Amino acid sequence: MIKTLKHTAFALTLFLACSSIAFADGNAFTPLNFDDASYGTTSSSAPTSNPQEVPGNSKMQNAILELDNAQVDVRNELLNYKAKYSDVDAQYKLIKAERKALDQQIKSIEKRIKQIDKAKEKIRKNML
Repeated sequence: MIKTLKHTAFALTLFLACSSIAFADGNAFTPLNFDDASYGTTSSSAPTSNPQEVPGNSKMQNAILELDNAQVDVRNELLNYKAKYSDVDAQYKLIKAERKALDQQIKSIEKRIKQIDKAKEKIRKNML
């Protein structure tokens, strides 16, 4: 699921980057003319560099916000799985310790049974 989410996020980012290039205004770079006397004066026809008016900028910001939200969701999912793993791991360690204790008890009981069998055999030999 995480792999699919990464691929989706990458595709969305690539799509938005390509679409912003395709829908560009066509404003080419114009070199500054320092010899012009009107340089430095503001005119109403000069384009402003307000980042909110740039076409595609809001789309990019929305895409970034969507990716941030997706990242938060994935991190929350990771935290949930880590908590679940921790619980299962604690149960595993508890069961493993209980298993080991039971194995030791079984071995000690089997040893006692063998000792009792040996004692019975000695008594039978002594009776004959």
